[in-house]
Amino acid sequence: MTQTTARQWPKPAEGSWTRHYPDLGTSPISFEDSVSPEFFELEREAIFKRAWLNVGRLEQLSRTGSYFTKEIEAARTSVIVVRDRDGEIHAFHNVCRHRGNKLMWNEFPRAEVAGTCRQFTCKYHGWRYDLDGSLNFVQQEGEFFDLDKDDLGLVPVHCDVWAGFVFVNLDPHPRQTLREFLGPMVTALDGYPFEKMTEWYVFTADNRSNWKLFADAFQEYYHVPGLHPQQIPNPVRTGKGFECAHFQVDGPHRMVSTGGARRWTLPPEYMYPIERITRSGLVGPWESPDLGEMPPGLNPGRVEPWGIDNFQIFPNIEILIYRGWYLLYRYWPTSYNSHRFECVLAYQPARTVRERIEHEVASVVFKEFALQDAGMLTGTQTALESAYRTAGLTHFPVNDQEILVRHFHQAVADWVGEYRRDPAKA
Repeated sequence: MTQTTARQWPKPAEGSWTRHYPDLGTSPISFEDSVSPEFFELEREAIFKRAWLNVGRLEQLSRTGSYFTKEIEAARTSVIVVRDRDGEIHAFHNVCRHRGNKLMWNEFPRAEVAGTCRQFTCKYHGWRYDLDGSLNFVQQEGEFFDLDKDDLGLVPVHCDVWAGFVFVNLDPHPRQTLREFLGPMVTALDGYPFEKMTEWYVFTADNRSNWKLFADAFQEYYHVPGLHPQQIPNPVRTGKGFECAHFQVDGPHRMVSTGGARRWTLPPEYMYPIERITRSGLVGPWESPDLGEMPPGLNPGRVEPWGIDNFQIFPNIEILIYRGWYLLYRYWPTSYNSHRFECVLAYQPARTVRERIEHEVASVVFKEFALQDAGMLTGTQTALESAYRTAGLTHFPVNDQEILVRHFHQAVADWVGEYRRDPAKA
């Protein structure tokens, strides 16, 4: 896939973010990509079997033999990610080379597992594999015919790490390295101390909607006054609305910045009592430990006062960086109209009971807001399906604040279009 150079645009007094990127156009857009089973089958091949996919972080692989599995249903596969004896990170297809049994699982074969081991042992016939994937033991080896153990190691998956985030690529011959794929907008975050934020709160949810529809909700804040009125002051709800301070596009990736995202700047009547008591809420603790000098990629629009950066890494990961902590979203398709949503809230470890409570409160308040977004999705999915199949509606308008929604669906269309034209070269 072609990678473009990041462009930074100061917003003019009058003008349009969308018109800064003329290739996007301004016409109504189609959401057929979110209701078509046939299109989803193309996404499997064109995107999820070819793009770099974030599956975890190095904190999950803290010692020799640490491993976890990842079910990538969109690509119809399961992978094992492991740290070997030399400290290298590897990924393999989760399949024994004997008779194709799933190698690493516990009570439920489709459930993800994690742990520490010295080697991988198949539950079926006891074949064993070293942490580097090599086959090192075959039960009753003499019973086989011309068995070449050197040729029967675990099937490797391309794996690389950026800023502690572990990515895999299921393409046998990836078109780009991980850094080339991420591009300058994302890699300008090199040096951000993600590794310091090891206190995690993890949520997962199965949603009855296309994976892109949930991603759309976090690419614009146009919906905030309508969907989240509890924390939005009346002048914002009835006046000009809530606008982001900066949008940016780089290749298939996108980002949005907001300014002044400090919960305590709102009037007390727009906070929950627990937020006022604990001085923590939707945007995290009001005060966070100092992180020192930040990388140049943070707040690329130089927004003051700055609050949040949301980096959306194609196809299905978002990293939201707040003051002193970060959020991680992943969207894993399970069908054309369902997906699994994963969320990690990552803080620096609490030093006091009060800080732990601040983290707990922020996580609970976030979960409520995420549920408000998720609660809309089944309705959106069913209505879109009705619109396409019954009402004859094929295109819908999006405004300037929804530029990243427009760009996201265009990026998906570009990848699928390239695959359609030439599957061998996509």
